[in-house]
Parts: sequence; C-alpha cells; structure tokens
Amino acid sequence: MLRLINLELQKLLENRASKVLIFISFILPFTVLVLSSIKINFFGFFTLELGELGIFNFPIIWHITTFFAAQFKFFFAIVVVSMIGNEYSNKTIKQNLIDGLSKKEFILSKFYTIVFFSLVATLLIGFASLVIGMYYSSYTEASIVITGTEYLLAYFIKLIGFFSLCLFFGMLIKRSAFALAFLFILFIVEWIVFGLITWQFNSDIAEKIQNFFPLKSMHKLIDQPFQRVIMSKFPDKAELAYDYAVHWYEITIVLGWTALFVFLSYRLLKNRDL
Repeated sequence: MLRLINLELQKLLENRASKVLIFISFILPFTVLVLSSIKINFFGFFTLELGELGIFNFPIIWHITTFFAAQFKFFFAIVVVSMIGNEYSNKTIKQNLIDGLSKKEFILSKFYTIVFFSLVATLLIGFASLVIGMYYSSYTEASIVITGTEYLLAYFIKLIGFFSLCLFFGMLIKRSAFALAFLFILFIVEWIVFGLITWQFNSDIAEKIQNFFPLKSMHKLIDQPFQRVIMSKFPDKAELAYDYAVHWYEITIVLGWTALFVFLSYRLLKNRDL
C-alpha cells in the first residue's frame, strides 16, 4: 500500500497544478480559523464577534467545522480527475502497466491516495476544531470535548465517497473537464428523479428514496448546522427541531457507493483496450 501511495505522490508532486490544488484544498478549510475571529461592526452601534456567539463551543463546533470544510472538497476533486486524465493524455497508464503494475494495483494506487489525502484533511480539520474550541468554548471537560467527534468520521467517509465518485467519472470519461461536468449532470439527474418520484407518490417517500442517491447520501452525512445553532439559542422553539445526528446507516450507504465506484473503475480499466 505504501509503495502505491508513494508512486502516486511522486506523480502529483511533479505536477505544478496538482501541487497548487492540493495546497488550496488543505489550506481553505483553515479559513474557519479566520471566521472564528471575525468582528462585524454595525455602524458603530455594536460589534458582533462570531466566536463570542457560542457557535464554537464544544460539542457543536465539530458539526460546524466539518460542514464548512466539506464545501471545499471540489478542489481536490479536480486533482482526482486530473490524476486519471493525465494518465491517459501522457500515456503513463500504459507505461505503468508495461513496467509491471497490474490494473488492480493501478486503481488501488488511486484509491489509497484518496484515502491518504482524506485522512490528512480530517486530521487537519480535527486539529483546527480542537484549537478553536479550546479557545472559545465554555465547556472544556474531556467528556464534552469528545462528544460530537463522530462528525470527523462522517467527514472522512464523505471525502472518500465523493473522491471515489470522481475517480469513477475520471475512468469513464478520461477527460478532466468532462468528468467534472458529469458531477453537475448527476446532481441535476438526482433532483429530476426526486421530482418524478414526488409527482408519482409523495414528498416523504421521495425524500427517503433520494437519501440513497450518491450525491444526496454523501450530503446527508453532515446536515446543515445553522438550524441547530438557532435551536441552541431558542430551545423553546420545538418547530425548529430536526435530526442532525450522524447515523450508522448513512455511513453504510456511502461506503456501499464507494465500494461500487472503485469496483466499476477497476472493471472499466480491466475491459478497456489500452
């Protein structure tokens, strides 16, 4: 595994564009540190500091930072599809196979790299969340600090699932730009199918089915935290309540899609005449 990861890292770090995108994908989530220190002055009447609103208290901070960081996953998605696109355009995929790398090892090298970068991103956002939380949170007891860390696991699984989808589209299309376009097409298709199911049955059934779709299931791993923040400020507003927890079955669905995308990527390569 380490050999395959090292092989892939050498390819990525030799490409200037890939290095820039990897740097951006790791640095942008840390803008949450800047966000925590923002002070908004309302025409001199009062100053609003986001860090003082309690949104960076434990355990809610794990929810907020992982949701925020997940919005920047598109940058590394470009790296993933470029990994495949460059292999075909530079014809290095054929050379790798000639040099003794099996088709299975080729796909695994891409997948292991996805897991590696997802793990690094998770550790970084976890560290950033811990630092911000220890600075701003009113609750620093160990039992409270570790509560909610399941969002880090959800973030990790979400990245792996999304990048595995990008890997599959990269193998299917072989061109980076078109592979990324297919992500947008899939998003539209999912909502069209959702609309058709709603029209045929009802919105409740349609929503339950939609939660099994690839992009929607990944999105559901970390629900939006804004409503939760409002709930913490107005606990008597029962109509604001919603299920924001990370559920095992949501993780299972995304892991299932991940396994399918990696398998299909391998089948495409195995059956393709290079």
